[in-house]
Amino acid sequence: MSSGTGADSAPAPATPDSPPAPPGKSSMFSSLKIRNYRLFFIGQVVSNTGTWMQRIAQDWLVLSLTGSSAAVGITTALQFLPMLLFGLYGGVLVDRLPKRPTLLVTQSAMALTGLALAFLTISGHVQVWHVYVAAFAVGLATVVDNPARQSFVSEMVGPEQLQNAVSLNSANFQSARLVGPAVAGVMITGVGTGWAFLFNGLSFVAPLASLLLMRNRDLKAVHRAPRGKGQLREGLHYVAGRPDLIWPIVLVGFIGTFGFNFPVWLSAYADDIFHAGAGAYSLFNTLMAVGSLIGALLAARRGTTRLRVLIAAAAAFGLLEVVAAVAPSYWLFALLMIPIGIFGLTVNVTANTAVQMGTDPAMRGRVMALFMMVFMGGTPVGAPIVGWITDAYGPRVSFALGGVIAALAAATIGVILARIGDLRLSFDWNHGHPSVAFVPREREQLATAA
Repeated sequence: MSSGTGADSAPAPATPDSPPAPPGKSSMFSSLKIRNYRLFFIGQVVSNTGTWMQRIAQDWLVLSLTGSSAAVGITTALQFLPMLLFGLYGGVLVDRLPKRPTLLVTQSAMALTGLALAFLTISGHVQVWHVYVAAFAVGLATVVDNPARQSFVSEMVGPEQLQNAVSLNSANFQSARLVGPAVAGVMITGVGTGWAFLFNGLSFVAPLASLLLMRNRDLKAVHRAPRGKGQLREGLHYVAGRPDLIWPIVLVGFIGTFGFNFPVWLSAYADDIFHAGAGAYSLFNTLMAVGSLIGALLAARRGTTRLRVLIAAAAAFGLLEVVAAVAPSYWLFALLMIPIGIFGLTVNVTANTAVQMGTDPAMRGRVMALFMMVFMGGTPVGAPIVGWITDAYGPRVSFALGGVIAALAAATIGVILARIGDLRLSFDWNHGHPSVAFVPREREQLATAA
């Protein structure tokens, strides 16, 4: 398939009501029937659990060492800074390289980082700059690992099962998020943060084994881009000419930069607002994971991806953050993490799937690298700002501001997509229930003289 960048070779732009792929429903777990993807899925369950344990332990360790929400924001920023700086180059590499050997290298690098941090912490020599270095090292590996994993999914399952597999990947990640923070909370209070880092380092044995056990003959053949000049520019030009790709990427950029700074917010709420310690921080993350898992499973049942779902979910996500910011009680705040998780995950999966399914396979590594660079790469900008606002004005102001920005971005981009598709917002009643949808504008037919 040609990687055509011109208007003639690109599919027609999607509108908020038009799916980028043919409709059709699949069973919730249909892609797990494929052996290679099943191995991949099992390996990621173990590794993702360790990843969430390390995230909780890392944030709490930094807060314990410094007492500063800004320091937690800096740690988060350093982990995502490489994606901002080098993400597009990672995508160029991924389009050139075979995905499975690439993932063996990146997963091994992240395992070594976790083991090094475990040794420093357990031995009592850890300092905050060690955590900063480890976070940056994980970020460097992620520059290649993320687009490689995103692109490798299509090689394992093919286009027919891509929507289902992407949703199950998110369900996998969020399932681990249920277990990881809870175990990390117990481990931190019981034996210390270092053991959570150790578990994460050892957990990479599972995905490495799953990659080694896969059968090459079952992977879908994908044309790899040859070495050549201008490939980065070609990828940017391809996305720039596609409104159905560029605007979802812009939206997740705003939400990723300002709306997804939960390590800063939730640690500050647990420590400063509710004075409840690491157990509360892990509980907030666990309840958000419950919502995210529900959102992922609902996405796995959907046979199509509509941009109107993306806009609605992003708006609901932002508004719920504003409500949670002013929640007066511990348990009300905690329970609001569930719907925030549902809509946050819906934004992520819907945008991810729409961009993947609308992209030529030969360009997918570069496009997904741009997607992840914008979504995750905004964190180095947003996290320190959010951390500073949290320290200066309090967690409630910071959390509410993030929600307002996310909701405004959703509303603005929804209007832009509606204008591109020549649509208008329609309010109607369907079997006694209100119905809101984008519909084509009615054009008056001008009478012509005979």
